[in-house]
Amino acid sequence: MAFACIGFACVTTDANSPTEKALQLLDVFELEFAADPQISPDGQSIVYVRTSMDIMKDAKRSTLWTIDFDGRNHRPLTASQQSQNAPRFSPDGKRLLFVSNKDGSSQVYVRWLETGQEARLTQLPRSPRGLTWSPDGKHIAFSMLVPESAEPFAKMPKKPKGADWAEPATVIRKLHYRADGRGYLEDGFAQLFVLSADGGTPWQVTSGEFNHNGSPAWTPDGRSLIFSANRHDNWEFDTLNSEVYEVSLESGAINALTDRQGPDDSPVVSPDGKLIAYVGFDDERQGYETRKIYVMNRDGNNARLVSGSLDRSTSSLVWDKAGKGVYFQYSDQGDTKIGYASLDGNIETLTGNVGGLSLGRPYSGGSFSVSDNGRIAFTHTSPKHPADVAAFTRGQEARRLTKLNADLFGFRSLGDVEEIWFSSSFDGRKIQGWIVKPPNFDSNKKYPLILEIHGGPFADYGSRFAAEIQLYAAAGYVVLYANPRGSTSYGAKFGNLIHHNYPSEDYDDLMSGVDAVIAKGYVDANRLFVTGGSGGGVLTSWIIGKTDRFAAAVVAKPVINWASFALTADFYTFFHQYWFDDYPWNAPEEYMRRSPLSLVGNVKTPTMLLTGEEDYRTPISESEQYYQALKLCKVETVMVRVPGASHSIASRPSRLIAKVAHVLKWFDDHGGKDKTNKEQDKQ
Repeated sequence: MAFACIGFACVTTDANSPTEKALQLLDVFELEFAADPQISPDGQSIVYVRTSMDIMKDAKRSTLWTIDFDGRNHRPLTASQQSQNAPRFSPDGKRLLFVSNKDGSSQVYVRWLETGQEARLTQLPRSPRGLTWSPDGKHIAFSMLVPESAEPFAKMPKKPKGADWAEPATVIRKLHYRADGRGYLEDGFAQLFVLSADGGTPWQVTSGEFNHNGSPAWTPDGRSLIFSANRHDNWEFDTLNSEVYEVSLESGAINALTDRQGPDDSPVVSPDGKLIAYVGFDDERQGYETRKIYVMNRDGNNARLVSGSLDRSTSSLVWDKAGKGVYFQYSDQGDTKIGYASLDGNIETLTGNVGGLSLGRPYSGGSFSVSDNGRIAFTHTSPKHPADVAAFTRGQEARRLTKLNADLFGFRSLGDVEEIWFSSSFDGRKIQGWIVKPPNFDSNKKYPLILEIHGGPFADYGSRFAAEIQLYAAAGYVVLYANPRGSTSYGAKFGNLIHHNYPSEDYDDLMSGVDAVIAKGYVDANRLFVTGGSGGGVLTSWIIGKTDRFAAAVVAKPVINWASFALTADFYTFFHQYWFDDYPWNAPEEYMRRSPLSLVGNVKTPTMLLTGEEDYRTPISESEQYYQALKLCKVETVMVRVPGASHSIASRPSRLIAKVAHVLKWFDDHGGKDKTNKEQDKQ
C-alpha cells in the first residue's frame, strides 16, 4: 500500500506491489526538479524554477512556481507554454523580476505579486544575465554581451545576380574563439548595464575589451556597482586573475579594490555598505585550490580571511541582515552544505543535502537564498529524488516542502544507495564511495558490477539522485561510484594529490573500491565493467591500459592524448599552466607519460567510445585517436558519435536515454546479462 510521509521521507510503495517496477528509460521524460529557490524578503513565500521534460520537443521546460514557507499554497505563477528563469524579489517583496522567452527572445519581465499583472521591461538584442535589484527597487543591474563587428579580412568580388555561392569564410583572430555548449563565439564582450525598474532603454555602465560577467552588487546608496572581472592587460593568458572593482554610476570611473595574483570573485556588499565579502585564493598554479571567504573594507583596505578554519571551497555568499557574517555553500565528503561564517572566523554548518540539479550523475551543486529575517530556502536532494524545495530557520531542522516526483516514484522502485569507506592499496588512505544495488536486491545472488567514475577530475560525487546510475541498477547491475584522490570536498591536500600527477594513484583507489565491493560476496568477479565521462573517461581508458580484469568498458568523452587535447580544448589557455608546468612542445615526454594513448598497446578489453560531435571541451578527435589506435591493435571497439551534442551529452532527455541505452547494450553483450537473465527477457 502507498502512504505519504512527513519531512524528508518520500512517498513510498509496498515493495511487493505488482504495480511497482524498476525505473525505465522513458521515465527520464517524467523527471522534474526545482532550481533557484528565492525566498521573499519577509520569509513568507518562495518562488522557484520548476523544470520538467517535454517529450515532444526533447527539451527541458522551466516555469515559475510559488510555495509558502510552511509548505502551503503550492501553485504555478507563470504559464507552462513558455520558459522562465532567474526570479528575483524586489527589496520590498511586492514585485518579482524574471527572464522569459515567451515573446521569442530572452527579455526581462516584472510581475506585481498582489495583482498578478506582468510587464515586459526590455527589448534586448542579447540575453541578460545576473539580474540584481537596486536597494531602493528603482533600478536593475545586469550583464549582457555587446557584439563587435570587424572589417572583412579579404574582400570578395561581387557575385553575379542569382548566383549560389558558398557561405563566406570565417576568419578567427581572437585567442578564445569557441566554448563548449556555445560553439564558435560571437565577437564582443559582456558589459554591465542598468535599467529603470519602469522599463525603457538600459544604459551601459562598463566598456572596454574585457568581459564583465556575474551578478553585480549594489552599494546601499545605489550610486555604485561592485563586480568581479579580469581587466588586466594580459587577461586572455592569465585566465584566473580577476579582481573586485567598483564602478561609479555617475562618472563611470572604475576602481580596482583587490590586486593579488589570483581570482577574487562574487563580491557582496554588507547591509551598511562598509564591508565587501568575496571568495578567492592566492594563485600558486596548482590543479586544485580551495576558494576561501575574505572580507575587506569598502575601499579595498584591510582584506582578511574569515574562513581559514574551513579547508573546503566556498561559494554563493549572502550577508546576514545584521552584517555580522555571511551565509555560504560548500561541499564536505560528498555532501553539499549551507554554512555561516562570522566576521571573527567562526564557521557554523546549518544544513546539508543541498543539490539535485545534475540529473544524470550525482555531482554537487544546488543553490539557496536567505530572507531578511534569516529564513533559508534551498534545493534539497537525496539518492531517492532530484532537487526539491526545502526551507528552514537558522537553528531549526530543514523541512522538505515539495515532492515533485512523487507521482513517478510512487510506483517505481529505486536502487538503495549505501555509503562505503575503504583503504587505498597504494598508501592506505581512506576513500569514500557509494554502492547502488538493484531494486529487490538479494544478497545471496551474484550480480555484475559497474564502476562508474566521475569527471573533473576536480569534482565530487555524493549521496545524491542520479538517473544514469539508477537506470544501471534497474537493469540488474550493482554500481560503485567513488571519490578517489583528487576529488573535491576533502580539502586542498587531498585534491592536489593528483597535481601534475593525473592519472596516477587514483587508479589504485578505484581498484581498491572494486575489491571492497567484491569482498561483500554478492558481485560476480568475472562480470566487472567500467565507465566514466570526461575525467572519468580518462581514468577508464587508463584502467584498461593497466588491467584486463574488466569484461568491457565504455570510455565517454575522454582525453587520450594530453598534447593534442591541450591545443584543441576550448579552455586551452588554462591546462598548460595548471595541469602541466609547461607547453606540450617543451615537455612532450611528460604529456605522453600521463596520456592513456601510451598504454593502448596493453588494452585487451572490449571498448566502446561515446562522445558528442560538438564537444569542444574534450573534442571528439580524442575519441577518434583512441578508436583508430584500438582498431590498429585489433581490440574489439565501437565508436558512438552523438550528433549535435556538446560535452554535456545528457543536456537533452533523449541523449541521456541514448547514453544509458548504449552503455547497457555494450555491457549486456559482454556478459553483463547472464544466460538466465537473457532467457527471462525473451519470455
